[in-house]
Amino acid sequence: MTAGALLLAACGLVEFGEEETRGTIGYVEGFIGGVAADEPRAALVGRDILSAGGNAADAAVAMYFTLAVTMPSAASLGGGGVCLVHDAETEETLMLDFVARAPQDIPPSASRPSAVPGNPRGFFALYARYGLLRWESLIAPASNLARFGTPVSRALAQDIYAASSALADDPAIMAVFMDSGTGKLVREGSILKQPDLSAILGQMVSKGPGDFYSGQTARLLVESAKRAGGSLGIEDLRSFKPVWLEPLRYPFGNNTVFFPQPPAAAGGVAGAMWHLLKSEDLFVEADDAGRAHLLLESGMRAFADRSRWMLDNGDTRWSAAEILDTRRFEVDMEALASTSKHVSPDTLPQKPVARPENPSGTSFVAVDRDGGAVACSISLNNLFGTGRVAPGTGIVLATVPGHRGSGPISQIPALVLNANVNQLFWAGAASGGVAAPTALMNVLSHSMLVEGTIQDAMNIRRVHHGGLPDVSYVERGLAPAIVSSLRAAGHTVQEAPAIGRVNAFMCFGGLPQAPETCDVAHDPRGFGLSFMAEGL
Repeated sequence: MTAGALLLAACGLVEFGEEETRGTIGYVEGFIGGVAADEPRAALVGRDILSAGGNAADAAVAMYFTLAVTMPSAASLGGGGVCLVHDAETEETLMLDFVARAPQDIPPSASRPSAVPGNPRGFFALYARYGLLRWESLIAPASNLARFGTPVSRALAQDIYAASSALADDPAIMAVFMDSGTGKLVREGSILKQPDLSAILGQMVSKGPGDFYSGQTARLLVESAKRAGGSLGIEDLRSFKPVWLEPLRYPFGNNTVFFPQPPAAAGGVAGAMWHLLKSEDLFVEADDAGRAHLLLESGMRAFADRSRWMLDNGDTRWSAAEILDTRRFEVDMEALASTSKHVSPDTLPQKPVARPENPSGTSFVAVDRDGGAVACSISLNNLFGTGRVAPGTGIVLATVPGHRGSGPISQIPALVLNANVNQLFWAGAASGGVAAPTALMNVLSHSMLVEGTIQDAMNIRRVHHGGLPDVSYVERGLAPAIVSSLRAAGHTVQEAPAIGRVNAFMCFGGLPQAPETCDVAHDPRGFGLSFMAEGL
């Protein structure tokens, strides 16, 4: 079945003119907006939704459910996440928290404790508040991909390879991800069919998420999770509710930069870095080596600051208002302005604390032609979550947050807007564990502070300092002159193959005012795809 046929379900019975074609690919003429994701099929579906007249919320919902099929290693129905949402019509900018939380009770029999799924109800909440197209038209592409099969992308193949030894231990997960021709795990290009998952998505099409959380599907999921060593209870599912929150807001001239508040603690880290980097034009006036130094020093201080307010389990002891109070950074700002030398984290008033963090996750961005935007970061709290599929559902279970660094603390979307005139300038999100906020800030600072193109900012070799250990990580290929300059400044430099993955959209003239100034980019460090196109 073609994508165009799938989207015809969005049409509905109408009486007047142009609405007769809404929901059909090609409905929008001219600029449609843009999408970027870590997995190509999700970006293709998002583009089609925008072309059919859907807004950013519609595209994000369809992209997520496609990812649940094409990248279940990070985006399974069993996981959760956070989104930042700007709706162009209402001019609202909000954070949606639907992270995969711990169940009320973990019985001793649970060999692999599993989290409460947040994604289905989270994306339904997004749709219910802002969606335009019919719900079933947004889920149908994913349901059909699961039913009829889709080629395994390089992005998913990489994750399967990384977790292959763990996946091979579970017959239920092998039943999903095994190539029937070879008897081994699927590889890039293999056709992956997921009939059990298709049935669950079919129920989602016809009944919304209600059955998933309190009906027959909920009972099946609870029993299947127990068989897989998990720890779900029916009341855990029934009581799960996504939460709309105010995001963290940082001023930027006439604009505002938005980050998520905890439980996505990376928002506070990115916010601290942003405040330090934009102060007194230090970053703007520096050369390439100086900018790398400032990113490293601000990252170190931001992670040290996080230890003031983040508890060991990832919870926070501060309110969002307290995290936003930037007066505590006056000493850090003076230090950055007064010296180009690296400062040991041991000398900081607040010393950073090293914590393990879940490096697995994925992100995506959808922007519509009116300037609406959704940027999301989602995860199973570990690569392939618990490493188990709930038998009979095809759902990879997320692991319980807080165990060995697993959890939502590294999830980091961001938006840049001028709320006074309702113009969108930037939307992005990142994954990559402890390096996610610094990866995002590498791109945001090089695109917004120095007004570079989004593609150039994406391609620049990144740097990262997480507070502890006192090591300045730089991506392989960073110019030798910059590396030498960092070492001369006192940094202990260590190479890393890649630092985080980012998806981002930028309009330096603002959207919807100047669509001709827009561009979108996916991260060349991964295997995703991005589109910013005219209507088909």
